[in-house]
Amino acid sequence: MSEPVSELAVRAEKLDAADELRGSRDAFVLDDVTYLDGNSLGALPAVVPGRIEDVVRRQWGELRIRSWEESGWWTAPERIGDRIAPLVGAAPGQIVVGDSTSVNVFKALVGAVRMAGEGRDELLVDATTFPTDGYIAESAARMTGCTLRPVAPADVPGALGDRTAAVLLNHVDYRTGRLHDLPALTAAVHEAGAVAVWDLCHSAGALPVGLDEHGVDLAVGCTYKYLNGGPGSPAYLYVRRDVQDRFDSPLPGWNSHAEPFGMRSEYEAAPGALRGRVGTPDILSMLALEAALEVWDGVSVEAVRAKSLALTDFFLECVERYVPEGGVECLTPVAHGERGSQIALRCHDAGAVMKRLIERGVVGDFRAPDVLRFGFTPLYVGFADVERAARVLAETLA
Repeated sequence: MSEPVSELAVRAEKLDAADELRGSRDAFVLDDVTYLDGNSLGALPAVVPGRIEDVVRRQWGELRIRSWEESGWWTAPERIGDRIAPLVGAAPGQIVVGDSTSVNVFKALVGAVRMAGEGRDELLVDATTFPTDGYIAESAARMTGCTLRPVAPADVPGALGDRTAAVLLNHVDYRTGRLHDLPALTAAVHEAGAVAVWDLCHSAGALPVGLDEHGVDLAVGCTYKYLNGGPGSPAYLYVRRDVQDRFDSPLPGWNSHAEPFGMRSEYEAAPGALRGRVGTPDILSMLALEAALEVWDGVSVEAVRAKSLALTDFFLECVERYVPEGGVECLTPVAHGERGSQIALRCHDAGAVMKRLIERGVVGDFRAPDVLRFGFTPLYVGFADVERAARVLAETLA
């Protein structure tokens, strides 16, 4: 080594001292564990427990059914959607919160095929996608009479044709952390006359998305990763404003009816993104999410992205310095334009390695068969966390 190992720890302290987001860490409930698994479950924002106590004791316990109106329960899906909108580059009125990511992927895919119209009977899906997206895409294809074609994201432009109805892609690959080119791929899909559907689970809250800017048609995402909404917090559905009148949800429910309390037997879709609603909102988890989103007050996604890249750069440097050559293989692209906010390392016996890391207070996660994943949530992860994680990894592998 050209310099003492301790120099990295000294640099980490200096980087933390200069970090413009360092105050955000105080908004979370944290301990001395180095938590690098926010790409699976975000840390608890400190404001949430008190807010949920109010929801349970006062809104539910005292106001009871009056809270649907007086506490704003009924409008929570679109209100919270508007809170998420600037984090993914969307204007208000295009995002509705509710249901799971899987359910929203189903709505988006079937709705996309219906929007594409006759003569288009092929669905393209990211061949490296999270398994559930693939399962949902297969079911949606069967139900709409489409042929399903798994395609690597880089190969999508060449796979598009006049039969393509819709394309489902992940903005960031869940396993490797690779960031795909949303602007270019969306443009290619549109040039072919198809509908672009994006899964933002591993990008929303970690980097700029630009849904409106890049003309994305439909998008879905979870809220319990970088948005810190809590375990199983509701997902969201984005429907671009100029396609909302053509979005025909395969799950019409009373909550998406133009007159939900009219109790009419004939269905008439509500205007705008509201037609993405289905049934009664899951109020407890939804209002926990609303409280959690307050940590974004005064924080720009651009600042988060800048720190994310700095953290992951520093982690890669520390790993290179601390871990003996051949100990791990990095699966995440080095180029900033191709990297999300996680680093994936391949190593021998990765499952056992991660268990030992967790025992030593460094929490990441393991993906079969041999991948260690480390997620970097810039709002609460610091450079000292990064240096410690790399150092403990090297010691564990040794």
